[in-house]
Amino acid sequence: MIPFLDLKRQYAAIGEDVEAAVLSALRSSHYVLGAHVERFEEDFARYCGTRHAVAVNSGTSALHLALLAAGVGMGDEVITVPTTFVATVAAILYCGAKPVFVDVSPDTMTMDPIKCAAAITPRTKAILPVHFHGRLADMTTLRHIAETNRVTLIEDAAQAHGATRDGVRAGAFGTAGCFSFYPGKNLGAAGEGGAVTTNDSDFAAKLRALRDWGQFERSVHVMQGYNYRMEAIQGAVLGVKLKHLDDWNGGRRRVAKAYDALLSEDVARPAPSEDGDHVYHVYAIKADKRNKLRKQLEAEGIATNIHYPRPVHFQPAYANLSKGPGSFPIAEAYANLTLSLPIFPELTEGEVEQVAETVNRLSAPKVKSKKEAAA
Repeated sequence: MIPFLDLKRQYAAIGEDVEAAVLSALRSSHYVLGAHVERFEEDFARYCGTRHAVAVNSGTSALHLALLAAGVGMGDEVITVPTTFVATVAAILYCGAKPVFVDVSPDTMTMDPIKCAAAITPRTKAILPVHFHGRLADMTTLRHIAETNRVTLIEDAAQAHGATRDGVRAGAFGTAGCFSFYPGKNLGAAGEGGAVTTNDSDFAAKLRALRDWGQFERSVHVMQGYNYRMEAIQGAVLGVKLKHLDDWNGGRRRVAKAYDALLSEDVARPAPSEDGDHVYHVYAIKADKRNKLRKQLEAEGIATNIHYPRPVHFQPAYANLSKGPGSFPIAEAYANLTLSLPIFPELTEGEVEQVAETVNRLSAPKVKSKKEAAA
């Protein structure tokens, strides 16, 4: 079976270093925040090109705290997209704000800047684009829209660790960048984890207080905060893995480039990447009979995934945010077609060729017999 993701292969290469780092964290007896987390924060901020990185216990917590630190609250509106994991929208609702969806661009599946600009109202407090599948949204245009309208720009960079455009990394375009370190991400912890990057020192100080029960100093709770602290073990693991991130992203791009070359013209592939703006957390093709193709691939020993089979406004828990089918036609159509192929740095050349050959064979138009053609 060719797996969709195989973290055992990653661990085989770096396991000794990870175990040594974890053992160091355990021996420190400082199990929450502490030196290992602080070192990772410094290293990750340097990597992203920001002054600060504030480590938290999940990507959802990162989004929630970034919105709170930006002053998002009851009655405010936050513009985002329905083509994302539900955590993006949940974090807005946690603040008491209203998610305002705009559709995505058909080529990149990231926020359409024109639709974003049209959705701004006097109640808009923030714009929250999602770097989808590892591809950066059009941050230059979105940043201009945010600055012109004096609203906060917060990046959902949960799938885009290390992606760059014009020399700027994900997480360094907006007031804040929000990352998830869920194990399957390009940079994954040994459990849950997240971080917020920013160049604003006051913003970072507020984030640090909010993640630790609203304390700027011990036992002085100046605001209502949360227990969103990162554990030391996760900081230790991430510190080891960060050193490999560029190489791993290079491996993902290698696999994506091979798919681009090997898949036939009958297979709808992702739009080409420009200026390193895609780190291929996901490589998704489009197929009219997606579910059938997925079952056929599984029968031939190839695992796949779907990101995501329903846009958020079609999820039962968030149905009240929908204006009905057809509200966001590009996002809705994509959700019915997308199929994610195996992609991870350790995927072998032979495995990539086998996946591509099988997809091509199963996707090829059926040639009608003379009898069928005449019928």
